[in-house]
Amino acid sequence: METGAAASAYGASLAGGDFDLWGFIKQPQTIVRLFSWLFAIVVFGSITGEGFVNQIHSSVPVCVFNRNDAACHYAMGVGVLGFMACVAFLVLDAYFPHISNATERKRIVIADFAFSGVWAGLWFVCFCFLTNQWSNTKHAELLPEAAARAAIAFSFFSIVSWGLLGFFAMQRYRQGVSDLGQSYADSAHSEAPPTYPSTTPEGFQQPPFTPKPEPQEEPGYEPPTPVF
Repeated sequence: METGAAASAYGASLAGGDFDLWGFIKQPQTIVRLFSWLFAIVVFGSITGEGFVNQIHSSVPVCVFNRNDAACHYAMGVGVLGFMACVAFLVLDAYFPHISNATERKRIVIADFAFSGVWAGLWFVCFCFLTNQWSNTKHAELLPEAAARAAIAFSFFSIVSWGLLGFFAMQRYRQGVSDLGQSYADSAHSEAPPTYPSTTPEGFQQPPFTPKPEPQEEPGYEPPTPVF
């Protein structure tokens, strides 16, 4: 029962079908996930390449965001982990139609929804953190502004993309619950009522109905005459 329900559960095609690469790429969820992957590359790539500069009186590089290394390290960490998560979920999305177990599909969709929501929040913190530190940076014109502004801008874009991924995951979860409920209802209506074996022995036939004869009075009997 569970395998049949899982064949069309959570917005995926039938389990065991051929993989359609072009159809997979055209899915809105895949497109948004690829954009999230690209945004993460831009953020940690910008900070890795030009996010640290050397000081005049020191050979130790410092972060361009108000010389706060925590801002650069936070953005790099969120970007790298987001990049890896996008790759992992892309693989799961491609393999998802071949999973025939409804419970496993449900866990993947819930994990996608939870991770997308958390990462949208982390990108929001990153955007606010970088914006605040950059606004307090002195002599910003002497620093690589393009890289700093790119990190801030694509942090904001990542909030939107990961929020959309969470929305798509929630839609898949609702669709899966609806599909499973409909499948169980159809199965309940299609089941035939149980039949029970007859307890009457073979070859036995009830006799036809015969009326019960009325009792006859004994001959020569006369009822007594009442005396007044």
